[in-house]
Amino acid sequence: MKTKTIEELEQIFKILGNKQRLTILELLKSNSLSVSEIMNLLNMEQSAVSHQLKLLREAKLVQTVKRGRVVLYSLSDSHILILLENASKHVDHAFNSNE
Repeated sequence: MKTKTIEELEQIFKILGNKQRLTILELLKSNSLSVSEIMNLLNMEQSAVSHQLKLLREAKLVQTVKRGRVVLYSLSDSHILILLENASKHVDHAFNSNE
């Protein structure tokens, strides 16, 4: 693996190492959502949601589309979904198996 790729992976995994951001990504797996919708679903302040979304957007994990006055957030691409699903499978296997 190239050094640049390793450094970029390090940044992505740092971003993913936060419960609020992981929860937001989990919500976005099935729907595009606005800041207000995420606020209501997670019972978080607007500034906190916006901050987490900014970090996710900078890491290219989420993208936005504007619909009138509303900005909707969604996962950037299917790779993010696969990454989250594989990480979840690993947790189930490694920490929840009866071995």
